[in-house]
Amino acid sequence: MNTQTALITGASRGLGAALAEALAASHHVIAVARTTGALEELDDRIQARGGSATLAPMDVTDEGAMATLCRSIHDRWGRLHLWLHCAVHAAPLAPADHLDGKDFANSVDCNVTAAARLIRFVAPLLGAEGTAVFFEDPRAGEKFFGSYGATKVAQIALARSWAAETARTGPRVVIGAPQAMPTATRARFFPGEDRAALSACADEAAAILAAL
Repeated sequence: MNTQTALITGASRGLGAALAEALAASHHVIAVARTTGALEELDDRIQARGGSATLAPMDVTDEGAMATLCRSIHDRWGRLHLWLHCAVHAAPLAPADHLDGKDFANSVDCNVTAAARLIRFVAPLLGAEGTAVFFEDPRAGEKFFGSYGATKVAQIALARSWAAETARTGPRVVIGAPQAMPTATRARFFPGEDRAALSACADEAAAILAAL
């Protein structure tokens, strides 16, 4: 088993899954997502590459589950070397004066509150030498992106503060800005676009990891 550990939150599909597969050669991947079936399919692909993974079918907004997960990581491996946060709630597009209250609350819970909580839980596991990676999607201020844009930019603002605070002490905090990819989230936002023109998730994962 690889001695390097990588936690990927939001690992079942899209960029998260591509990062998990790319890291499997060098890291033991701890894959977190709500969809058990998609995680099992990811595990099959990782094993086919000769890698190993621990599947954690959990909701990142569940404080108790995340606390248990992080405690288990500490007890089994002692630390984390890498955390890539890909989990996101993509609320349906809507005018600002027609935002659904439940969708907006879910956006805040997943994109902001859960991220803040995970920073608190994961930071001790990363220590001074680990790396945390967040992913920017600058939709703030675009029409109909009220829920997603506002909460995603809040998440990145939080990550930038953490990066500034730990610049000298660690862990290293990186804000990635991947190219547009043919993910399920993007398909919900732009259902009519030519997906063939978008960058493959595997290519973006490779570029992100090379930059690290």
